[in-house]
Amino acid sequence: MSLAGCVGSNAVTGKLMKFNVEVVDNRYARAGVNFLLAPVYALTFAADYIVFNSIEFWAGKNPLTGAPHIFDSKVDTMIDVNDSLDDSLKEAPLGFNNRQIEWGEMKQIDENTIRMDITYNDGQKAVLTGVRDGDKVSYYMDGTLVSETSIQALEQLAAEKV
Repeated sequence: MSLAGCVGSNAVTGKLMKFNVEVVDNRYARAGVNFLLAPVYALTFAADYIVFNSIEFWAGKNPLTGAPHIFDSKVDTMIDVNDSLDDSLKEAPLGFNNRQIEWGEMKQIDENTIRMDITYNDGQKAVLTGVRDGDKVSYYMDGTLVSETSIQALEQLAAEKV
């Protein structure tokens, strides 16, 4: 069973966008920085889509920001079904350990490898690594394979976002 491809807040990509706009104060220069960061955006979006959004969906909170998942928003809805459902179907099924990412730094190791060093709010550390091997991209958390995708799937996702 795959948990990949869940909807979420794309927090890693959001952090890159924040960096993008903090580099320079001119909108055209920011567009140039954005263009230069395009390959990094593809990787952050992949990390969000495959890893962090999945955790966010199944745990009910974003592991980077601690914010609740957008699907758990309390809003006026057009169709109300929760009253007729079992309680187990009303909230995220997985417990959340209240550990949030306090700090993360992304580094390109080589042309095929990107690494994110993570520090959690409890002081623990982790490493998320993305490795491209031909048409395949594998994601590892502390050396353990957590997900795989293809370059073609990432390109398709990027095209859908445009």
